[in-house]
Amino acid sequence: MDLYSGHINKLIEELAALPGIGSKSAQRLAFHLINMPQDKVKRLTEAIQEAKANVRYCRECFTLTDSDICPVCANRNRNHRMIMVVENTRDLAAYEKTGRYEGVYHVLHGAISPMLGIGPGDIKLKELIERLKGDVEEVIIATNSSLEGETTAMYISKMIKPTGIRVTRIASGVPVGGDLEYIDEVTLLRALEGRVEL
Repeated sequence: MDLYSGHINKLIEELAALPGIGSKSAQRLAFHLINMPQDKVKRLTEAIQEAKANVRYCRECFTLTDSDICPVCANRNRNHRMIMVVENTRDLAAYEKTGRYEGVYHVLHGAISPMLGIGPGDIKLKELIERLKGDVEEVIIATNSSLEGETTAMYISKMIKPTGIRVTRIASGVPVGGDLEYIDEVTLLRALEGRVEL
């Protein structure tokens, strides 16, 4: 038996289909939306529709933007000879929050995963190789340290090395506040190999 009417159930179903939203969160959001003033609901609806209609890929780095070129690629003060390769726009945003990286990015929109049927042709690798025909000195591979991320990093490295362009991989290791006894061996090895002088 359904607890709620058809419209409420439909709203809960649609919200629960969003990534990271479980059924309880979907219920809370649904009731929050229903109780919002009509003008706020209208603004939210318009914001979603406008974003869907106007957001596209940057023609250089393939991050999401509402312009032809994103603000990072358009910034002439950035080092356009250094490209950091990330899996998605959220990863780009995480690096931008540090305020320390001065190069540009390339967003793959995924990682190679044979188990999921995602091959090199399914992510933005061809576009990356096209960008490397310009004046590029270094490619920093910043994919996740998952099996898929590591596979993608190795594939990119093998593609780029013959060009003579410097290829580096971000270091990964022990998180701040992490206890060494709970860290896996691969992470500990990475932390050791990526060590810096104090």
